[in-house]
Amino acid sequence: MLKRDGHVHSPFCPHGSKDEFRYYIEELCKKGFRSVSFTEHAPLPPSFMDPTPEKDSAMPISELDRYIERLTELKEEYKGQLDVLIGLEVDYIRTFEHETKAFLDQYGTHLDDSILSVHFLPAGSSHICLDYDEKAFQQLIGCYGSTEQVYLAYYDEIYSSIVSPLGAFKPKRIGHITLAKKFVKLFPYSMSESVRKSVSSCLDEAAKRGYELDFNTSGLRKPYAGDVYMEEWMIKEAEQKNIPLVFGSDAHQAEDAGFGYEHFESRLAK
Repeated sequence: MLKRDGHVHSPFCPHGSKDEFRYYIEELCKKGFRSVSFTEHAPLPPSFMDPTPEKDSAMPISELDRYIERLTELKEEYKGQLDVLIGLEVDYIRTFEHETKAFLDQYGTHLDDSILSVHFLPAGSSHICLDYDEKAFQQLIGCYGSTEQVYLAYYDEIYSSIVSPLGAFKPKRIGHITLAKKFVKLFPYSMSESVRKSVSSCLDEAAKRGYELDFNTSGLRKPYAGDVYMEEWMIKEAEQKNIPLVFGSDAHQAEDAGFGYEHFESRLAK
């Protein structure tokens, strides 16, 4: 199997490090990787208001062309050493689908690979960033009434992201499918039967469409998560449904590129 990191960020990430692309690439080469997908947070829909305090959830549209140009140069420079794929992590935000589709229609031909993720949940007339910090998650619990209802809302958005008609360039990989567990040590919760059914419905629809899942190891680096963003039963169910799992470090600094690959290898070996 090609050793690949399918989820890596970049110096274009407003909330990440400013480590150069080259540092990520050299780290991956050192760890024996042969392929990388740089999947920077795509610009948010123009009419969507970023709810985070610094408004730094995603790359501004003004920098997107430069991002693509720089990766195009590096793709050529590292040919034969590391396969550099140009990608984006695209946010699915319900009711903003038309803007997301228009964006993908405009830029999709420049992309080799992409991820579709949910970070924002509806909260009254606005949204809350699910994984911003523990206070934001606490707000969501207050808004939805319980931790379980937050999880159900999250998987409802994941389901909508999978079935939403976002056009020919819609990403085919679903990002960090248990991101709702980022603060599970602070807000302990085991998935109920109804939440598991919701996840299974998501996996059914992903399988029908030939989508992939992001085997995201960044949760191992998060103090209140402590695990990969995929539960063991989900891995087994994905395998039963022939849904490919793609390793993703979700690195926001160069030293984390390729992080936790051994967990991916060991899970696949079971």
